[in-house]
Amino acid sequence: MAYLLQVDFKHEGPYGDEMADVYSDLAKSINEEPGFLWKIWTENQHSNEAGGIYIFETKEDAEKYVDKHTKRLSGFGITNANMKIFEINDKLSQITQSPLK
Repeated sequence: MAYLLQVDFKHEGPYGDEMADVYSDLAKSINEEPGFLWKIWTENQHSNEAGGIYIFETKEDAEKYVDKHTKRLSGFGITNANMKIFEINDKLSQITQSPLK
């Protein structure tokens, strides 16, 4: 069973292509995290929010990443991030075309 980590926080920018340029090294480093499978980066310039949806192999891997990412975000001045871990219901997710097997 895989685990989903949902993260969102207030973010004043950058967004779009500029965000991709600024955070590309961070994105590459996330690929090296234990148990990491993939991430979808999220942004909403109108509400000044950003974050992501992560998938990890185990709950323990997701919890370790939460600890690390909380410290990282704090270094960026972000101290009020919402982070939630969910179990993924594989059977229902497959019906709705999840890429997870």
